[in-house]
Amino acid sequence: MRAVQLTALADAPAGVTDALEIVGGFDTALVNGFARVSEPQSAALTALAGAVAGSPLTGAVSAAVSKVSTGAIGTDELTALAAARAALLGSVHDALVEQTDKALGRNRFEWEAAPNTAAPTPLAAGSRAWLGELAIAGWRGVDHDLVAAADRTVEALLADPALRRLAILLDGFTAELGACAPIATMDRIPARRWADLWARALLLSWRGTESAAPESVSGRLLPLGVDVHEHGTAVQVQVHGVLETAGAPARQVRASVAAAKVDTIVGPAVWQLLGAHRQLLTALAEHRALELTDMPLTATGDLLWEDDRAKAGEAADPFVTATVQLPQAQAPAVAPLDRDPVHIAVPVLLEGYRFRDGVLELEGQRIRVELDALPSAGPLTAAGVTGSSTLIGLLRWDASGWSVRPLAVQRKVKTVLTAFHNGDWALGPTDPKVAKAQAKSGDAVAVLRERAGRLLRK
Repeated sequence: MRAVQLTALADAPAGVTDALEIVGGFDTALVNGFARVSEPQSAALTALAGAVAGSPLTGAVSAAVSKVSTGAIGTDELTALAAARAALLGSVHDALVEQTDKALGRNRFEWEAAPNTAAPTPLAAGSRAWLGELAIAGWRGVDHDLVAAADRTVEALLADPALRRLAILLDGFTAELGACAPIATMDRIPARRWADLWARALLLSWRGTESAAPESVSGRLLPLGVDVHEHGTAVQVQVHGVLETAGAPARQVRASVAAAKVDTIVGPAVWQLLGAHRQLLTALAEHRALELTDMPLTATGDLLWEDDRAKAGEAADPFVTATVQLPQAQAPAVAPLDRDPVHIAVPVLLEGYRFRDGVLELEGQRIRVELDALPSAGPLTAAGVTGSSTLIGLLRWDASGWSVRPLAVQRKVKTVLTAFHNGDWALGPTDPKVAKAQAKSGDAVAVLRERAGRLLRK
């Protein structure tokens, strides 16, 4: 990125602040629930209806606001409200993505809607009923009984592959609510996050798959970097790269693989859980390209990773890819339910900058760098990033504005320019100190697997 591109991102697009205020009002209204609508809640709902006036949602949302205000609440009314909220966030997302694409000079695929062929199911209806109870009770009214009421529905959803996406979301949502219950005593409620999960689950319960069947692609994948997502019970690595295929322009793609874990497996050890994806890990650790054969690719640019359809190939420097191929690569389309600012993650290259007070500065333009989001599974540290001269990262946005999440950096080590990537330790730590510390603490993954195997043999 150049300074002029950062300048183009300095101000939020028109209407973004107003839209987020209306969404915030609705999220606050959900805190106390809709069993008895107060005057501030009624005002928030009226503002939501006003924001989508003139759109196809006008009639449904206005009717829903009228009914909810009188205490007549059903899943249809709540769905209309959730759709209005999603539409507002979608407009914010679209404005920000357009701003980014224009600043970076990149093209993007258009989304092509596929017909919704999902047949109504009692399980989806059951999930909507529970989500309706949540909205009536509000977050302050959630207790262990209300959370437990979803257990059988979630269990049944998990058994149906067609509903797996909704099932996973509800499984995590109920676990999070259960861990916080009783929520009436919580000092601070994550109103935005829980409203996001509630609205997304409600809309997912009405929809099947959002895109046509994935296409099969063959070609060369040039990794740019890997974003590591980790919490106590799961880890996911999301590889961002450029895909080259014969007879077609290069395109930006992602490949995500994940594994369940326990909270004692942290740091470089999490890579051992992903050992089934050997070709992918080899390419990350050794900075190599991947030759793909008939790999499924969705319209959203997600490679449905099958490691036996990939082979680690020749060396491929991610910084060269970011300099040469990335600016011309076409960005993927965004699915309707993913049109939310929280999902924005655009690969970028920054160079010639310096850090001042922890903020990246380039020719007078400043942008925040997520130094507190660096994964412990890789060699990147806050000191290493602030001492770097070149950076590959993901351009992201939140209420504080634009920021960059580092994926890789180049900095001088004893006068030699050296690259550090989040995926460098995919096949084991390359830092002797880290490797020694890991050896000293023992192989937690091997120990847990041995214990699990012993239990299964009993």
